Amino acid sequence: MSRNRILSYENLVVVLMGSAFGFVFFDRLALNFLSPFLMPELQLNNTQLGALSAGLALTWAIAGYAVGTLSDYFQNRKTLLVCAIVIFSMCSVGSGLANSFLTLLAARLVMGFAEGPVLPIAQSIMAAESSEHRRGFNMGVLQNFFSALLSNFAAPLLLVAIAQIYGWRSAFYIAAVPGFVVAALIVAFIREPSSGAAPISTASARNTIPLSTMLKHRNIWVCAIVSCLMVAWLLIQITFLPIYLVQVRGLSPSAMSVALAATGLATAASSIIVPALSDRFGRRPILILSGFVGVIAPVTTVMFDGPLPLMVLFMGVGYLAIGGFSLFMATVPSETIPPTHVATALGFIMGVGELAGGFAGPALAGIASDVFGPSSSMWIAATLCICAGLLCLMLDETAPRVLERHKRMIVSSPA
Repeated sequence: MSRNRILSYENLVVVLMGSAFGFVFFDRLALNFLSPFLMPELQLNNTQLGALSAGLALTWAIAGYAVGTLSDYFQNRKTLLVCAIVIFSMCSVGSGLANSFLTLLAARLVMGFAEGPVLPIAQSIMAAESSEHRRGFNMGVLQNFFSALLSNFAAPLLLVAIAQIYGWRSAFYIAAVPGFVVAALIVAFIREPSSGAAPISTASARNTIPLSTMLKHRNIWVCAIVSCLMVAWLLIQITFLPIYLVQVRGLSPSAMSVALAATGLATAASSIIVPALSDRFGRRPILILSGFVGVIAPVTTVMFDGPLPLMVLFMGVGYLAIGGFSLFMATVPSETIPPTHVATALGFIMGVGELAGGFAGPALAGIASDVFGPSSSMWIAATLCICAGLLCLMLDETAPRVLERHKRMIVSSPA
């Protein structure tokens, strides 16, 4: 019985959808982990490094909303997902072939177009295949556990080691391989999901939801703004932390990769702990707490002068905030919006987050680093995280278990 539960189709979807998004970030963050190697060869500055991250975020944002909407309209999530995975894997090879800032930028722009739709489509598949009591947990593991394990833990160790031995171009080539494998497994084992418990008519399925209607739900626009703030918090650190640790804190590339891998373990743990806590105690209080905890990471990077292991420990505590990403990007919206429009809502929230947070955040932080000094990017990240925690106070609770508990309390209370 226990073995059957472990090998259930629901768990298979978690593993394959999580792996797909994990390798999205593996390929996306490869540039940042390899920046100490490629920046001198291509003669890049912090502004250009920020522009590379921002450009990918821009095309990610456009594609995330547009293709997410198409997947709701045509109900062909699996096909679109497989195509996206194959294309972004090819773009990793293109990054390795780049010989200038412009050619590298072109490869990253196309990669953003392919990677943008992966998470909204994968999460809409996950929402359709999840049992109600596991929805928050499943979506958190999909979005955060695999991306943390693959991109934050494995990627810095593997890619930096490959770059030191074979060069940074070879690291990009090798980073492309897992995506092709995951695409083949999805073709073989994942079915096209239904959009609800009962079959929906073609007319209903192809009824797109206007943006104005979607924004009438307070949770949608609150989650969209939180997404802008927290995506900027994350991507500013991801973009500039490797080069900051090497150039300012004086770490070797190997020590930098170990430090980032250690924080990746904390991120992986948060992807299980935070969504599970939200299933039990509610989405709103956990998101508020996550926002304030996230301040610890960038402040520690700049202010802490103690031993490296202790610094990494404090940074890891701060990165526990990443566990909340699946809540405001996927779980809360999917529990707020009708199931036929989940991919559209998720694509909008992720797209807006990438546009304002992923595009503007690293670009402005890169300029600030060149003008005011490298630590300015970390202070920007800390400020954004505080704002996100405050904004989460406006959320309406959506966790089924918590709502049911509140309902029972109201019924049992004396008139």
